[in-house]
Amino acid sequence: MTTLRPILDEAESRRAYAVGLVCLGWEDAVAYVRAGEAAGVPVILQAGPGARRHIPIAVWGAMFRALGEAATVNVAAHLDHGSHLDECHAALDAGFTSVMYDGSQLSLAENIQETGKMIALAERYGASTEAEIGYVGYADGAASEGTDPSEAAQFYADAPTDCLAVSAGNVHLQMEQAARLDFDMLEILNAQVPCPLVLHGGSGVAQADRRRAAREHRVRKINLGTELRQVHGRALRQVLTANPDIFDRIQIQTPVSAAIEAAARDVLTLAWEAAS
Repeated sequence: MTTLRPILDEAESRRAYAVGLVCLGWEDAVAYVRAGEAAGVPVILQAGPGARRHIPIAVWGAMFRALGEAATVNVAAHLDHGSHLDECHAALDAGFTSVMYDGSQLSLAENIQETGKMIALAERYGASTEAEIGYVGYADGAASEGTDPSEAAQFYADAPTDCLAVSAGNVHLQMEQAARLDFDMLEILNAQVPCPLVLHGGSGVAQADRRRAAREHRVRKINLGTELRQVHGRALRQVLTANPDIFDRIQIQTPVSAAIEAAARDVLTLAWEAAS
């Protein structure tokens, strides 16, 4: 088990990007760790708001630690989009090694204030931190608000988080790679904010743009969930269609997990070869 810091440092040294793998259950978390081991690269297991509505934080912490402590590669257990400090505190108590406080819909002053409290809390646990400035919207949902580079610089000066999520054309829950990253904005952010940058909604970003963001603009973490959930859904339909009489969960899930693992291995391999 590790925090984000050594993973981000390795990504920086290789001009690559780490992948925040959004988990919804035990099966995909196992598949992601196996994929990281097969590729020989670090793994960031993330539990977002949807996952936490489905499974309590304490259970996520236990699952992630059980997987990470047995893994042959570095594994970080990351709370994604923590909406309040109590939630971050619960995650740290549960064994998470990294937390994100999402104050992106607050005023700049409030976001700085609350993120500062989160940083102080995480330091007590030796955990890493992520925050968001600007707002990353959702496909068919709330619209994005692009990150203001001057606000990002002020934010980091007052609340120096380990990495900073930004809004530069990336959108959550896109089912096609239709996002158009604002590379001019990323260039300015890269110059004004000295910490690693994070892109949420990476499934909507073309692979070539992910690589460019890593090579040229110090994007060191990109979150991926939707494209891997699409693999899960397609594989599940294929298994059930081909085997209409099976009902045992393990029989159904085993080939589905294999498909997720293969897709995650490809994603991770491409991410860590971003500088080549």
